[in-house]
Amino acid sequence: TIAKTYEKHENAKKTGYLQRVLQVEKASFSPLVMTTTGGLGKEFSSVLKRLEEKKAGKTGYNYQDCIRYLRLRLSFAMVRSVTTSIRGHRGVRGRGAAENCQGPDDYLYRVD
Repeated sequence: TIAKTYEKHENAKKTGYLQRVLQVEKASFSPLVMTTTGGLGKEFSSVLKRLEEKKAGKTGYNYQDCIRYLRLRLSFAMVRSVTTSIRGHRGVRGRGAAENCQGPDDYLYRVD
């Protein structure tokens, strides 16, 4: 079932990261497991609910608006992450590199 799949992935993340987080960073660790269709693992769901409660209490907005806001932000962050991993980062290569180039070929093959 899907719940077993979430649990399997949560346990795999805990196995890989929990000891380091507890010993080195002296912090807690909750694996954030989700599917591409938007399903959330048990621990991720509880973390998200806690964040939503804090946001609602801090801002004075109602709980439903905070849920919508955080899930929307999470969705866009995930889409941005997936898009970047598929096509690569296409930001500025470096400042000042284009100033010293004679033409487009110099910019493409230049090594700083």
